[in-house]
Amino acid sequence: MRLYLFHCLDGDDGARLRLEHRDAHLAYVATHIGDYAVAGPLKTDGVPVGSVLVIKGADEAAARARLGDDPYFLAGLWAEVGVHEFAAVAGEWVGGRRGYAKGA
Repeated sequence: MRLYLFHCLDGDDGARLRLEHRDAHLAYVATHIGDYAVAGPLKTDGVPVGSVLVIKGADEAAARARLGDDPYFLAGLWAEVGVHEFAAVAGEWVGGRRGYAKGA
């Protein structure tokens, strides 16, 4: 299973769309929580301006499919979505330093 980091930036109507679709989005993530390594909002001065979602998938297409069914995505909340394969190699979340010397 690979990890894919999605960097999603809200569009101009982000505040309204977030509020309108938050419950459905949270329910969707909870239903598929096993597919997420981590997810949460990006904030500027305490105000949500986007999201980061690290989604597990056999390949990028599978991870994109999971994101593509998210109510926030379907509502058009995110004006920009970038994706990169992600290798978690160091830090508290991965238990210190794992595979770091291999040149991740």
